[in-house]
Amino acid sequence: MCSVIECAVPRIVIAGTGSGCGKTTVASGLISALCARGLVVQAFKVGPDYIDPSHHRMSSKRSVRNLDPFMMGESGVIDTFVRASEGADIAVIEGVMGLFDGADGGDFSSTAHVSRILNAPVVLVVQARGMSRSVHAMVQGFSSFDPAVRVEGFICTMGGSERHEQMIRFGAQKVCYGWIPRREDLAVDSRHLGLVMATEDDRMQRYGTVIEECCDVDGLIACAQQIKPVYAQPLSRCDQKRVTIGVALDAAFCFYYDDNFDILRSSGAELVFFSPMTDSLPEADAYYFGGGYPELHLDALTNAPCIDALHRSVDDGKIVLGECGGLMWLSESITIDGRTVPVANLLAGSCEMEKKFVGLGYVKGEVTGGTVFPHGKEILGHEYHYSRMNFDPGFDARFAYTLSRGKGICDGKDGLYVDSVMGYYTHLYLTPVLAQSLVAAIEQSKK
Repeated sequence: MCSVIECAVPRIVIAGTGSGCGKTTVASGLISALCARGLVVQAFKVGPDYIDPSHHRMSSKRSVRNLDPFMMGESGVIDTFVRASEGADIAVIEGVMGLFDGADGGDFSSTAHVSRILNAPVVLVVQARGMSRSVHAMVQGFSSFDPAVRVEGFICTMGGSERHEQMIRFGAQKVCYGWIPRREDLAVDSRHLGLVMATEDDRMQRYGTVIEECCDVDGLIACAQQIKPVYAQPLSRCDQKRVTIGVALDAAFCFYYDDNFDILRSSGAELVFFSPMTDSLPEADAYYFGGGYPELHLDALTNAPCIDALHRSVDDGKIVLGECGGLMWLSESITIDGRTVPVANLLAGSCEMEKKFVGLGYVKGEVTGGTVFPHGKEILGHEYHYSRMNFDPGFDARFAYTLSRGKGICDGKDGLYVDSVMGYYTHLYLTPVLAQSLVAAIEQSKK
């Protein structure tokens, strides 16, 4: 029996008063500044987001992990933190929304919740534009709202003149770790799902010099050292390779949890990555198409070199999974701005992009159909999409998931499946049971 793993890596939470205050910029800049000092930095993101971690990954040159009690449970948050922090000198954790904003308007799965789980000090990011002394009222209110959350200080963003800075620094009751002026030249663009990915715009990495010049980095490091060790259970591993899974990974399919990759590998899966837009289909026992932006790459996807081989694999009974963007890719066509483009055509139904969110939030459900996951098992994840799926009248759709929370494809149903192909809007967070059953199902399909 393996003993627990102790982790005493210094850690700091970069939280915000709300969305849009600049916490992603501050976190990425801090990561870059720390790396420039020669430190090994492990970055984390509270919540189910994929986009902000892409910027932290580029800054840290390490895999970035999500910390989400809704999907992982409290023990899962600790386990992921400890495993990912191995070999790191310091951990930087970016929060989600405002510090105390959790699921359903409560505390659960909030940044504050994660900070308590990890006994991590918090630095609050406050947008100072249009305020002076009111900044102190805001910081003091956040600091006293939950005494179990250690708000050690704050950083101001969108700062103005030198006089503006003096007005705010005067009378501060918490440590002001930084004053960051407006830098419109380094602002990263947004689109329908949030910021653009770091691979498309790397300007956020340049904030490392801004953070070094405008913040007390030594003070932030000292703050991060004020922690107690946390302890995790080691991940059990299967040393034998049982199956090979081809995983689509490129600009169109880029939303994955690295934890899912870890748990698939620990269950006996070898992962082979490829780009459907440019590569032939790799030899594998099953294929997994994650979320992303297929709607932005329709010309490449409609002519994807792997489509014919993928159809032959399905004819041979190989399992194919499509998650959100992957579901769109497996459908008959994608329509955006009045233009309809045929895609893989492995699932009946067509996807159409809307101008506003169709599904957004956490998902909870039960496996009630299909052959990939055990019936009766719980699924957890989140949905985050602007598209909807439409079916021809009279089509008898079969679904693998019945949701108690979330919208899914339609009417609380998700996991559309036809034979060995299944697509779903839910971004699943895999448990050991689900991962092991998927590997077993792929093994069975090989026979």
